[in-house]
Amino acid sequence: MTSVNPVTSNAASTIRVIVVDDQELVRSGLRRILRRRDGLEIVAECGDGSEVVAALEAHPADVVVMDLRMREVDGITATGLLRALPSAPPVLVLTTFDEDELVSGALRAGAAGFILKDSPAEELVMAVRSVALGDAWLDPAITGRVLATYRSSAGPLPTHPEVSELTDRELEVLRGLASGWTNSEIAERLVISELTVKSHIGRIFAKLDLRDRAAAIVFAYDHGIVRPAEH
Repeated sequence: MTSVNPVTSNAASTIRVIVVDDQELVRSGLRRILRRRDGLEIVAECGDGSEVVAALEAHPADVVVMDLRMREVDGITATGLLRALPSAPPVLVLTTFDEDELVSGALRAGAAGFILKDSPAEELVMAVRSVALGDAWLDPAITGRVLATYRSSAGPLPTHPEVSELTDRELEVLRGLASGWTNSEIAERLVISELTVKSHIGRIFAKLDLRDRAAAIVFAYDHGIVRPAEH
């Protein structure tokens, strides 16, 4: 098992990242991409999901970038362990094109988003920033397939209140969430303030009993509010 490699962080405004992947080559690539000059800093690296809780306790982070396939504790299990912690950082899953079932499992475990491993560096940086700031990131290249797998394996839909309980504005905000827009983008497109967007999101979560943006996106697809082609 690869040991956790701590990195000292000095900049309070920097987005602190924990990388979890059992391949040194992948971790090396992520070190080259997630750089301080872009406002990101890897504060710890883990070679297995079994190491991530201890890494987080030793090195507080704003986001965890998580591989799915690892030798001892896989990314789904590790994500669930993290999400059970109080004030745990969001998890961004690294995936390949043929891991739909694993990604859907990670979403059920509480992952805030997923991105393909072969995505451009700039896109990975955007994904890490978005997830760290509380947004969801669902790679559009596989979102439709992943959500189809999620639905087929999740059984009957949970008993949510009817969508009709949402106001027209809340529906617009939910569509924006499911389309991958940030709070600022939703505010700009709907000509409202970001504070108002946050208030709407809070009411949406409360009315639909949703825990986070990723769950809101799944709900929107499940109930026909948006379709995969729109994402």
